[in-house]
Amino acid sequence: MDILKASTDWAKAELFSTPFFILFGVLFVLASIGFWQMGKTEMAKAYIIPTLVAGVLLMIIGFGLFFTNKSRLANFPTAYENDASAFVESELSRAEATLKEYQTIVFTAIPLIIAACSLVILFIDKPIWRASMITTIAMLVVILLIDGTAYARIDAYSQQLLSVEKELKD
Repeated sequence: MDILKASTDWAKAELFSTPFFILFGVLFVLASIGFWQMGKTEMAKAYIIPTLVAGVLLMIIGFGLFFTNKSRLANFPTAYENDASAFVESELSRAEATLKEYQTIVFTAIPLIIAACSLVILFIDKPIWRASMITTIAMLVVILLIDGTAYARIDAYSQQLLSVEKELKD
């Protein structure tokens, strides 16, 4: 198995998926502008700031992940050529740490935050609170969708790394 090709393919898939954060961020910002320009009710006006904040946060996440993965992709060949087993070891430890973070943050904390936001919507009747909670839920659903596919990719990549590590030790 060519682990350099697998690593490169994984990083390229990440480079393809991270712009979706940026795309959704732009859509949230456009929604904010739409609420600002056309919002006539108190509830519509309450969405201006929350959707703007969510859009900016999603764009920050997207750009951060994009440039991180782009630099990682550029460094793969050099790191692999210098020491293949150290490359596999470092990638494996990074992949395992990332998988643990996904379990803690994406698949535990985010659903709990969504549940808490849902409860706030039920019990608080102020438009700004409702708009903020609905926007937060929408943003977190976007993160769950994108990170759910990223989790599957890094899990498969981790399995490839484990098999290569086993081959290198034998």
